[in-house]
Amino acid sequence: MKFWKTVFAVIVGVILTGIIMLVLSVMFFSSLAASASSQPSLPKEGVLLMDMSSFAVAEQASAPDPMAVIQGGSTTTVSLLDAVNALHIAAEDPTVQFLYLKPEGYAGGFAALEELRKAISDFRAGGKAVVAWLDNPGTGSYYLASAADKVYMTAYEGGTTMFNGISTQLVFLKDLLDKLGVNVQLIRHGKYKSAGEMFIRNASSPENMEQNQEMIDSIWKTFASDIAASRGISVETLNSLIDNLALNFPEDFLNAGLVDELMSRSELEAKITALAVKESIKDVKTMSFPAYVSAKVQPNLKAREKIAVIYADGDIVDSGRGLVGKELAATINKVREDESVKAVVFRVNSPGGSVLASEKIKAEIELLRAAKPVVASYGDYAASGGYWISNSCDKIYSDATTLTGSIGVFSMIPDFSKTLKDIAHVNVTSVNSNQHGDLYGLMRPFDAAETAYMQASVERIYEHFVNIVAEGRELTPDFVDTIAQGRVWTGADALGIGLVDEIGTLSDALAYTAGLAGNPDLAAWRIEAFPKPKSTMDQLKDLLGGNNAALAPFKDTPLESVASAILDWEGSWNRRTPQYMYARIPYAVIPW
Repeated sequence: MKFWKTVFAVIVGVILTGIIMLVLSVMFFSSLAASASSQPSLPKEGVLLMDMSSFAVAEQASAPDPMAVIQGGSTTTVSLLDAVNALHIAAEDPTVQFLYLKPEGYAGGFAALEELRKAISDFRAGGKAVVAWLDNPGTGSYYLASAADKVYMTAYEGGTTMFNGISTQLVFLKDLLDKLGVNVQLIRHGKYKSAGEMFIRNASSPENMEQNQEMIDSIWKTFASDIAASRGISVETLNSLIDNLALNFPEDFLNAGLVDELMSRSELEAKITALAVKESIKDVKTMSFPAYVSAKVQPNLKAREKIAVIYADGDIVDSGRGLVGKELAATINKVREDESVKAVVFRVNSPGGSVLASEKIKAEIELLRAAKPVVASYGDYAASGGYWISNSCDKIYSDATTLTGSIGVFSMIPDFSKTLKDIAHVNVTSVNSNQHGDLYGLMRPFDAAETAYMQASVERIYEHFVNIVAEGRELTPDFVDTIAQGRVWTGADALGIGLVDEIGTLSDALAYTAGLAGNPDLAAWRIEAFPKPKSTMDQLKDLLGGNNAALAPFKDTPLESVASAILDWEGSWNRRTPQYMYARIPYAVIPW
């Protein structure tokens, strides 16, 4: 009887699952069809509207999130390369009258912002006007706007000015962890390797403060120099305005020469109408930037020979979410075996992660390099593991604001024994076959022999890291050691010490790679991206097939991401694949 109850329950479960999948699929395809039918067509002539609040810029364009599509709130994503290419196309497109830029709402890193700004400057250099509008200027949005011919700003009161320079904040958890009884055992090589410092200190080390200050200063130097040159003022004047909080109200920006006019919305519309040579704003046709990208940026399908762009985007991990080492390694192998691919741009946007996963990727890159030219292009990050996998490429292009280097290694194992005993009142006893059987059990501190054992692993990996950088960059190991020690460098500073070859964009790297492949005319090549992003249907399958029950109690709470991280960690230990050797940087710098 029990058997038949079980069978019946399984049948009911299958039927219910099928019904749910059918309903969700119908909703999904209905929403997708509605979305597709509402796609705007481009007018025969119009103004290209680049409203940064209406779309997201990412390394690769991703398919819409299925649940967002169903709920009617999906966000359009445009790849950085497509965005740049669209601006280059628009510069020569007679149907595009000028570019109307609304930079507020940009969400992304400094390097992508730097590349977008350069593309806008190139558009302007082609002879077409760029008009920018600001309501609430921040550092990042103003940096983008400053590339325009004319920068207009609202005359209305009540706006919020956030043009105060750039900043990063360092968080230290030692005091909190002490209260919780958590003992974090950090073993590292590199006096600047600060990834685990937040867990063992309650304030920054002098070395970490030094590298962060120099990093921030270098990024700001790039921003300030570009802004000052575009607006015809000195860097010293710009810094004085910001340091003295002299940019508070719209008239402050006008008096300082940072904007050209203050105006109301109706006055702005009159400017746009006049520039478009129309009688009324109603006669001005606009082309949304994402729609323009979709219509105009198309691969050259006639070309048989390809240049591949392999994206290494995200934290490097052995499994789960992120840049999975074995998966990217398989992708690289696929590209190597594709005879139609004649050269490769390795686009790295990663702060690093697992050493083992980095090694797997590195090994495949070396095999690829033996078969085809491989040029690296660095995005917001190419640090630690991100630098590990790419330093031997034939040439390295980096943005000035890229964070790179961080040649160092650390191991971090928490000890929760005091937490369980003193706070949760739980006692744990280990039963081991050997003396150190519970080394990774997280329920006791290391003894001296175990600490030495872990330190030896860190030292060996650090020495290996230094040697592969020395070999890849044709430097001596002793010199690499002096610029390593876990120190993070911006691309601008990395250029002077030999970690990168040239300051340039992804487009620059592609142009150079085309020459290496035998034909410098980039238009003659088919540019193909790898790995392919998951389609919306694949995401829907993952959503329906995934088991997120363990996260249900934390759904839509501040603890959701923490719970997810803990479950991922616990899962890796249960699979007996503990991750304890890392090469990564711990922070992000955001252009507010």
